[in-house]
Amino acid sequence: MLSKSSFPLLLLNMFLAMLGTGLVIPILPDLLKEFGAGGQAAGYLVSCFGLTQFLFSPLAGNLSDKYGRRPIIVTGLALFAVSNLLAAAANGLPLLFVSRLIGGVGSAALVPAIMAYVADITTDEERSKAMSWLGASMSSGFIIGPGVGGFLAELGLKAPFYASACIGVLAMLCSLKMLPESLSPQIRRIRQQTKVERKSVFRELALSVKSRYFILLLIVFATTFGLTHFEAIFPLFVVRGYGFTTRDIAILITVCSLVGTFNQVVLTNWITRRFGEKRVISAMLLLSAVSLVFLLFSGHFLYVMLVTMLFFTFNNILRPTLNTMLSKEAGEEQGFVAGMSNAYMSLGNIFGPALAGILFDIHIDLPYLFGAVVLLASSIVAVRWIGRKGSGVSANMDQSTGI
Repeated sequence: MLSKSSFPLLLLNMFLAMLGTGLVIPILPDLLKEFGAGGQAAGYLVSCFGLTQFLFSPLAGNLSDKYGRRPIIVTGLALFAVSNLLAAAANGLPLLFVSRLIGGVGSAALVPAIMAYVADITTDEERSKAMSWLGASMSSGFIIGPGVGGFLAELGLKAPFYASACIGVLAMLCSLKMLPESLSPQIRRIRQQTKVERKSVFRELALSVKSRYFILLLIVFATTFGLTHFEAIFPLFVVRGYGFTTRDIAILITVCSLVGTFNQVVLTNWITRRFGEKRVISAMLLLSAVSLVFLLFSGHFLYVMLVTMLFFTFNNILRPTLNTMLSKEAGEEQGFVAGMSNAYMSLGNIFGPALAGILFDIHIDLPYLFGAVVLLASSIVAVRWIGRKGSGVSANMDQSTGI
């Protein structure tokens, strides 16, 4: 890597961005009770974060290509801190929704800029391992968020928000002082002087359908949909279905996320070299679908922990594999493709929790059954469409894996 000293800071920043997404989940029942809100509000509260993340991700990716990764990363961290302070000050649902919307904008700035930064400072040989570590920080932050939120809530319902805001400010200050810019001044100057027609996020989304990496973006959506479908209603599911407590939920998710992250770091690089990216993506999607169904079979704490641990592990291996393939396909469009990846991830964050809340009100098992169907269908798509002759994905994958 060109700048090894900056990489740990990038991992921390990505962790914080994903931490903010899941932090509110375990305290949702208490927050909704305090504000007199119903169950569907839980899904919408998680979804609104993804809404602004989706709308602003392509713009943030393009800005990072033109003006540099560092200022966009710092801006994202600042918005992250502001969103948490607003959430801590909220005395009703409206301000809480506003805080989540701002948090989505911060994540839209942070995530694609960090992914593009990693692509800037790594060679093709280093990128798979770097994306694996980045995926580990992303997945662990998103999954540890509920566990941390549950533990901090014992100090006060708003304590998770205050703690997250303080960490965000610290990360922003560290980035201002210690994070160098990965794009040279010459490249930024050329890109700023180049007149490019501005496209709306919806037009860019439509154009991505015809791109060589569309199938990978579609799987990014399905993966995020499945994970958020799982996580948004998980506390409500285990409380109503199995009688778990808030402490049970915090312990469960924290332990499973740590094991899943460890498995990701240890296994991802080896398993992709051994079997190739296409097989890994297809298998992880299938196994994730199976684990969602198995969650419905028993409410024993250790059984639920085992199934959840497997689900997190499969998702943790899947994410960096997808990111690596997308990065290889991006070429000179690292910022744009990273922004589009974040946009598709945001769509999963929007529709996954919202639909999970609606299905949960119909029957508590429906969210996981439907999520399993989506992941299973994505596995079939991966088998049939990734690696088609003449596609860019196929060429890059064959070259890197020897298939």
